[in-house]
Amino acid sequence: MAPLPHPTHARTAAALLLAAVALPLVWSLWGAVAAGLDRTAWQALAADPQTLRALAMGLWTGLASTALAVAGAAWLLSHSFGQPVWARLARGLSPMLAVPHAAFAIGLVALLSPSGWVLRALSPWATGFDAPPPWPTTQDPWGLGLIAVLVLKEIPFLLWTAVAHLQRPDVARRLHQELRLAHSMGYGAQAAWWRVAWPQVWPRLGAPMLAVLAYGLTVVDMALVIGPTSPPPLAVLTWQWLQDADPATNAQGAAAAWLLAAVLALCAALVWWIASAPGWRHRWTRGANRRAFQSAAMRRGHAVWRLPLAVLGRLGGRLGRAGLGLLAGMYAAVLLALLVGSVVGHWPFPALWPHELSWAAWHSVLVSSRTLWTTVWLGLASGATALVWAVAWLELAPPRWHARAQPLLYLPLVLPGVLWVLGLHRLALAWGLDTRGAGLWLAHTLASLPYVLLALAGPYAGFDGRLRQIAATLGHGRWVFLWQVKWPLLRAALASSFAIGFAVSVAQYLPTLYVGAGRFATVTTEAVNLAAGGQRSLTAAYAWLQWLLPVLVFALAALWGRPRRWHGISRHGHNRPLP
Repeated sequence: MAPLPHPTHARTAAALLLAAVALPLVWSLWGAVAAGLDRTAWQALAADPQTLRALAMGLWTGLASTALAVAGAAWLLSHSFGQPVWARLARGLSPMLAVPHAAFAIGLVALLSPSGWVLRALSPWATGFDAPPPWPTTQDPWGLGLIAVLVLKEIPFLLWTAVAHLQRPDVARRLHQELRLAHSMGYGAQAAWWRVAWPQVWPRLGAPMLAVLAYGLTVVDMALVIGPTSPPPLAVLTWQWLQDADPATNAQGAAAAWLLAAVLALCAALVWWIASAPGWRHRWTRGANRRAFQSAAMRRGHAVWRLPLAVLGRLGGRLGRAGLGLLAGMYAAVLLALLVGSVVGHWPFPALWPHELSWAAWHSVLVSSRTLWTTVWLGLASGATALVWAVAWLELAPPRWHARAQPLLYLPLVLPGVLWVLGLHRLALAWGLDTRGAGLWLAHTLASLPYVLLALAGPYAGFDGRLRQIAATLGHGRWVFLWQVKWPLLRAALASSFAIGFAVSVAQYLPTLYVGAGRFATVTTEAVNLAAGGQRSLTAAYAWLQWLLPVLVFALAALWGRPRRWHGISRHGHNRPLP
């Protein structure tokens, strides 16, 4: 059915909405461009002996983590779609997405460090250590700890984007029909998935995978917690240069930020060229040759192979449950380590449990209520602003406008964090918003907006437009249709989108420090800064709070977005919802 025509006033409102976001985005981008035009800074960057090694480390951790995350997400999808575990997978992603990257890294350090839970559990009967060994289990020179954290954090994000697409009724119905057709032609569950479903899912993961690659190549806060230090990734080195008081060193940091952007663009182009090559698509979809197909059919027909093939067919669902259980178990272990670490008192090695518990860290957190309040109001304000803008944009903008504006709207997802925050700082200085709450609100809103729009675009695209026609035939206008039909049906998507915007705001580290000039402390900045010191319990308390705030918002969003069932008409003629 053709979409309803957009009146002139709707186009005007959409143009104003686009201008309200495009102006700060383009201004920030131009500020970043102006900061990288110093030829002397580029010469100093090329002569610095740390640059090449740091760039190699950043490339290794970013590319390896992206490849492993995509492979892990694809494997979980192949063993869960169409299986009973599929609904459990869809429900279990929100708590994982609510865990901020820095908090997860701090919790993994608590597990894997030489004095962490893993070695404490093994020491009494396996290692025999009486003191923490000098092993580089965290901040290792190979970047393996950083890669592990990135993989475990990005798999749920990729799964979430894929599930949002696959849960659309039209897409799910078509894929189930195509998979049944492939099964009737003799293909097993895995072969049918990789040859029929995955070539359709893969293009939908292009933008999310680019965001994962950009984050892995340019991450700073997680690298400060668990990444290598000699050399650090180039993003960390860039951040250190940008914080230097010397103007020459600061300009060198701006040049390094643009070097990261250029490397990211080359890597993205290379990955996209490999993924979109005709040979890959032909290999996925060509099917089995006739001889191999006949031999496979003969083997299936033989009685000796019936039992093993049946076992392998039933194993797919169990593998999906095992993979999801392993992922959820890792998150549970990290959060448990943070919770116990926040109340640790005297805890000598290799004791598995602390000798005494202390609430001193939580007392310090509660005393600094201003930090908690800053985090909450920034998350609520930026999440609500991003949600209102995204809803208005999707309602008013023609589809052609939305398609053409996506590269600009998703710019904060793909730009290196250090480069993006450099442009935001130039914007805040030019507009007089530096060191002010309004500047932080703008920075957090621009960071949350792409995620909120990405979460809401799928449900909006899958909404049945025929309901608008039905409402119009009943004499109801556009606003009545929106308030009483469309938005109530999209209530779960709207609530989860707001929760995602809140979680993104809570996790912001670089914009809070750079635009706020250190005058605004949030639970994220406190957690990352304390992770470099020796206050283990206080670091764990802030990291736990960093997770607790988004998960509470996600829980409230799930409760508010829960569908309501109707069981009849009351004696007064009104529909009565079930509790």
